[in-house]
Formats: sequence, C-alpha cells, structure tokens
Amino acid sequence: MSFNHLARQVRDPALPHGHRVARLRSCVQLYRPIGFRATLSLLGAKAGPYATDERALLRALAVLEGSREAWHGELRAFDRTRRLAKARGARQPRRAERNPYRDRWWSGAPREGALHALAFLRERGGVPAAGDDPVAADLLRCVSACLASGGALAPEERLLLADCVGSLVERRNSGREDDWTARLRTLDLLRAARHVEVAAAHA
Repeated sequence: MSFNHLARQVRDPALPHGHRVARLRSCVQLYRPIGFRATLSLLGAKAGPYATDERALLRALAVLEGSREAWHGELRAFDRTRRLAKARGARQPRRAERNPYRDRWWSGAPREGALHALAFLRERGGVPAAGDDPVAADLLRCVSACLASGGALAPEERLLLADCVGSLVERRNSGREDDWTARLRTLDLLRAARHVEVAAAHA
C-alpha cells in the first residue's frame, strides 16, 4: 500500500480511530527518517497524544507529510546537482556529499530530528554503553556534548566524532565481526554517530 493511500485512511473519519492510528504507523514504516520508534516518538512530541486524540492524529500526519515532502525536495535538488556534476565529468558523488538517497535525517528540521533521536536512543539504551570499547566511550562523550549544547560541538569534539565514525565504518566493513550481537552494536553506535553529525552540521 502506498504512503498516500495510507495517509488518506488516516484522515478518514469514517474509520475507527484505532484503525487510523495503525495506518499512521504504517506510514512511518514507509517513511522513518530517524528510525521507526524514534519517528513515532517525535510525532508524539510535536503533535500530542495521537493514539487517543483525533486532532493530534491529524497533526502527527501533517508533521510526517511535511518532512516527507521536504525530503522529496532534497531528492530533486540532489538529482539536479548530480546532473550538472556529471556534465562536468564527475560521475560519482563525493563521499562527503550529503546524499538524501543514502543518508537519512528529519528533512525540514534535521537538527531537531537528530537531537530527538539521540535523546530517544540514549533514554532507551539505543546508544550502547561504552564497556571496554574506547570508540564507544569517545562517541558517548560526543553524544552528551551534542545534547547538552543543542547540537554544537567544539573543534576537538568534531575531530573526536570524525575519528569515531572512521573507526566504526572500518569495523563495520572489515567483516571480522562474526558475533552478530557485536555487529548490531557497531551499527547502533554508527547510527548514533550519524545523528550527532547531522545535529552538529545544523547547529
């Protein structure tokens, strides 16, 4: 079922409220820029108790649709930029280039979305504890600094974050993590690091 079809069902007052809430969750399955649970959490924070309140449900859908429309605008802008770059001979995007097809953030309010996702993940254990992992310890320092400042990072924290991302990407790509739990932990850490990057870039 398409996003737009599901959205029409969310708006349909003839349907039971619980059915409409389920359709909103299905919309989030299709467009979840900061993760499924974190996206639902942000909708609740911005719209109110949509699970029980009609007006809050419609506000939540409007917030989600606004971000999705902003994302489509970013995709169109990226496509235009890539066409111009290809005409100049640059066949592949630069690694540092923001790619809305590959990288996800809360379009329309990336800093707000990233900060909400970080707070949500930290509160629910989605940012794994450091344990004896120095990269995780450094990343947790960056997460704490980012949340405390509303996104801004000092120059040394930016360097530390870049080192963390480099180490985590290498760890993810190395293929040496046979332990599935350890691999999932690396992916969780990398997801948190990306949120810090987005928040810092828009601070």
